[in-house]
Amino acid sequence: MTIHVLFGTESGNAELVAEEIADSLRGHEDVDCSDLADTDVNALEQGTLYLIVCSTHGEGEPPQSALPFVEAMNAEAPDLTGVRYAMLGLGDSTYPDYSRGSEHVDEALRARGAERVGEYGRHDASGREDPVEVGIDWAAGVVAHAERQVTAA
Repeated sequence: MTIHVLFGTESGNAELVAEEIADSLRGHEDVDCSDLADTDVNALEQGTLYLIVCSTHGEGEPPQSALPFVEAMNAEAPDLTGVRYAMLGLGDSTYPDYSRGSEHVDEALRARGAERVGEYGRHDASGREDPVEVGIDWAAGVVAHAERQVTAA
């Protein structure tokens, strides 16, 4: 299975988590990692599992590097039927719109027909868990779930 880890970041934290997730999967999967800002919404493919790590900025907005992706989704409205992805939102629960930045990306993908697989992961910066450990555990669970789906089909 081909896996593409994408990240939307403001301060670099989501990028760090995404890179560590990609490194954890490289031994047994075809894995790539890149910024949502560099992702062509019309190039998302069936057969690739997209693991998306996205932070939240300001009052629940997507981070700077995710904005072009969300705007392109809305403007170009690609048909993403058959595209599979999973979402890990980073945020801080002391703010009212905790992890909302990732939800903007999620909503844009689902509105275009993409299918979210596995658990919607979340990391709370106000907690004590390491975001990299949370991300790696989340990704392992999502990949296992996606592999079971492919096997069952």
